[in-house]
Amino acid sequence: MAGSRLLALVGGALAGLALPPLGSPPLLWLGLALLWQLSARQRPWQLGGIWGLAAVLVSHRWLLGLHPLTWIGVPEPLSLPLCWLLLAICAGAGGVLVGGWLSLAAWLGPRRSLAALAMAGLWGLVEVALAKGPLFWLGIGAAALPGDRPLAGLAALVGAGGLAAVQLLVAWGLWRCLQHLTARRWRPFLLSGLVLALAVLGLQALGTRVLAAQPLEQTTVERVLVLQPAIPTREKFTWPQQLRLRQLLRAALAEGDQRQASTVLLPEGALGLDPELDQPAPVELISGGFRWQEVGGEPQQRSALLRFPPGTVQPTDALDKHRVVPLGEWVPLAGLVRWSGLSAVGGVEPGPAPRLLQRPEASIAGAICYELSDGEALAAATRDGARWLLASANLDPYPLMLQRQFSALAQLRAIETGRWLVSAANTGPSLLVNAKGEVVAQLPAGRAVTGLFTVPQLSNLTPYARFGDGPLLLLTAVVGAAAVFSRLQGSRQPN
Repeated sequence: MAGSRLLALVGGALAGLALPPLGSPPLLWLGLALLWQLSARQRPWQLGGIWGLAAVLVSHRWLLGLHPLTWIGVPEPLSLPLCWLLLAICAGAGGVLVGGWLSLAAWLGPRRSLAALAMAGLWGLVEVALAKGPLFWLGIGAAALPGDRPLAGLAALVGAGGLAAVQLLVAWGLWRCLQHLTARRWRPFLLSGLVLALAVLGLQALGTRVLAAQPLEQTTVERVLVLQPAIPTREKFTWPQQLRLRQLLRAALAEGDQRQASTVLLPEGALGLDPELDQPAPVELISGGFRWQEVGGEPQQRSALLRFPPGTVQPTDALDKHRVVPLGEWVPLAGLVRWSGLSAVGGVEPGPAPRLLQRPEASIAGAICYELSDGEALAAATRDGARWLLASANLDPYPLMLQRQFSALAQLRAIETGRWLVSAANTGPSLLVNAKGEVVAQLPAGRAVTGLFTVPQLSNLTPYARFGDGPLLLLTAVVGAAAVFSRLQGSRQPN
């Protein structure tokens, strides 16, 4: 049993390393092949739990970069233990999910191709669901970037959930191939290896073709100016930094007007608690900030993308953040316990789920912070008329590792929707991604700079933007029902 636990630990660690910022599908396939191998061992729930625990500990280790939390009132001796506790909770949740998945795979019989297809689809659908949950989610559907862009091109057809299922099926083929090797069945080994190699090459060829067919240009384009203020979050509400931000904003608006930009973009929360400009904006401004919304006779504070039309000092439109951070932003029963949580601005409430921000020039799909992990929501906004994507984030004091993961997700969202994406972040990554998922421009991280990006307004729909995860759900339901029926029928056969 000790050897199986070690195998689970190594497999999970390999999978965690394979995720962005590395983005190495072959390394991921090896980690997943070890997971499939564990389904044939005793206590698969325990082994799957160890695998999932190790994978999340490695892939989400950036959570430790929150330390020190003294700027939000946490005593320094408690800061690092609290960060470790957050990481442990996330890792524990990953362990529970993978443990349950592996138990079901063991019951269905993982050597059966029907069961493998059903379990791969189930994993993909669970990743889609987790991306809508309260925590930042980085699943294996994102592992193709930045290392294997042709494979990532499949996301335009099946989304991140389908891409996760594809990765699991490739790993299943690798596991079956290695089984023949260890048993010294040379002919089946060579045959299965050839089939697996052809399958991988075929998937990459299909992804390449999909990306090549994706249009990049349109007759209508926008010129947007991104302001990356690079103001440390720990000092954001001090008077010197507030004064500095106002100066940077005035200069950016003047630059946007001079360079004939249609819009100036600021990152999440940039305008703070008082989203009013010193003077009328010469061009449209879209900035992160906070606002109050009355619901049921009670005021609610919300984090939002605020739109200031030219000539105004106050926002006229807003897209509220829907996925707020538990404890960091949103506190359950905050009205009863009167605690604002870990947020420096007090507790905020979630807004409506749709991600479409309508504007005269062209509607856009907006993602605030880790809402970028929810590809289905941005695909729905694209289907509703969004012409390009806006990712607005703070990402400070998180380390550079999270910025690179954010960049990989931005590229994946652009591929899924067939839209150009602009990221406006406090310390980075502030970048421009084309509809093929290629980063065509990026501002230097950690510096207060501006960048003028030209963004085409695209209107075509990728298959994923058109149909979402419906095909994956239907396929998984049909194949899953067949796999369960086959398993039950097999158990009824006389010995």
